[in-house]
Amino acid sequence: MKRALVGVLMLVLLGGCATVRTLDANKPGAPVVYAGTRLDLYVINGGCCPQDHYGAEAPAYPGLDLPGSMLLDTLLLPLSLLTAAGVGFQATGGL
Repeated sequence: MKRALVGVLMLVLLGGCATVRTLDANKPGAPVVYAGTRLDLYVINGGCCPQDHYGAEAPAYPGLDLPGSMLLDTLLLPLSLLTAAGVGFQATGGL
């Protein structure tokens, strides 16, 4: 029962995760390295118009989202550094 509750909570938080939102944004000129964490901090500090700066809407509760975004941004750091350096990925899935 406890695991199911934690799993549901994780899915709900992941749906509003700033990191996931910025990964989908694909806005030219938007930050890539620690983008979700930066988006959360931007909104927490009263920044306006996150859509204009990050290409994504901020989560409803950025303070609650911040630890998860920091963790996910850290796990994705090697890929985001390569992306920021201009290394492109042509990954495809399936057969």
